[in-house]
Amino acid sequence: MTYLRGHWQLLAITAVVFALWSTPVVLPLKFLVVFFHELSHALMAMLTGGRVESLSVNFQQGGEVWTRGGSRFLTLTAGYLGSLLIGVGLLLIALRSRMDKAVLAGIGVVMLVVLVLYVRDIPAIIICGLTGAALIAASRFFSEQICDLILRVIGLSSLIFVPYDIWDDTIRRSYLRSDARMLAEEIGGTTMIWGGLWFLVSLAVIYWCLRHGLGRDSNLHFGTRR
Repeated sequence: MTYLRGHWQLLAITAVVFALWSTPVVLPLKFLVVFFHELSHALMAMLTGGRVESLSVNFQQGGEVWTRGGSRFLTLTAGYLGSLLIGVGLLLIALRSRMDKAVLAGIGVVMLVVLVLYVRDIPAIIICGLTGAALIAASRFFSEQICDLILRVIGLSSLIFVPYDIWDDTIRRSYLRSDARMLAEEIGGTTMIWGGLWFLVSLAVIYWCLRHGLGRDSNLHFGTRR
């Protein structure tokens, strides 16, 4: 009961996002999660000496990144696990700091920079442009606590749906041309082996976040300063 009282808001957010996940209401969240996934591929490619040719997110909640050079193993692995770490980071920033406005604006700026540098198709231009502008506007016009709430929703969405996506894309439907399928073809092993490893790692990271990152009380108390 103590845990429920201390974290009931996060539990409620999770329940609402799950309930609405198949509706148009959460399409912006889905686009953001996909963007984080593709951005993680792109960043790892660059960090390992490669370069990014283009990045795309589409209206079917899919995406792709074209890269040259870099570590294929790390670049392919970075998609799911990178977006998971982004989710953890955003959630902990919301819980532990007053940087909510700056971080929301930062996400928006990153989306617009990626749009200018790497986006080549109309759907991705619309998605990155509108979402990036909306996040910057939210950081400008909303209160710190509303921005905190938005950041929690974004962080939780990226956090909790990574293991679901891994399971659905690499284990339940292992025939799909997923990151795990490409890794199996290029490095060895099977789609389900890589997907299973990523799934276990994602659960471990989520457990650590819930066990050590939330503290005793994660609830927002509107009307008071944190």
